[in-house]
Amino acid sequence: MSQFKIYGHKTFLSENSSTLSDAIHAASVAALGLPEGKRFHRFLPLEPWQLIAPSDRTERYLIIEVMMFEGRPLETKKAFYAAVLTNLQRMCGVEAQDIELVITESPRHDWLIRSMPGDELTLNYRVDHPVSSDK
Repeated sequence: MSQFKIYGHKTFLSENSSTLSDAIHAASVAALGLPEGKRFHRFLPLEPWQLIAPSDRTERYLIIEVMMFEGRPLETKKAFYAAVLTNLQRMCGVEAQDIELVITESPRHDWLIRSMPGDELTLNYRVDHPVSSDK
């Protein structure tokens, strides 16, 4: 399970949310092993005065927060970072300088999903080893 919050300038997000979502989701499927149909993205558009950043960031500056079940190894997370950077640049024209991403992990038992604790859910994907090991 993964939830995404994408913060950015209001104008950029409103004009590009669909493509941004596609770019992030493609990276999530490829690197994290999320199923194609599992997309949980929330866009948080901010006015310029609400998104204070260093002067070398542009109007395409994004902060991406990912909350997910714990268990994925470091190599999987790094593959996800690389896929996000590649996809956002190629699909949305967002340069690496304008992307900040943080992953916060929590135990499955700390989630409530469809009225069940996360550790009682049966998943159709793995979170405890590299995606490449699943294939």
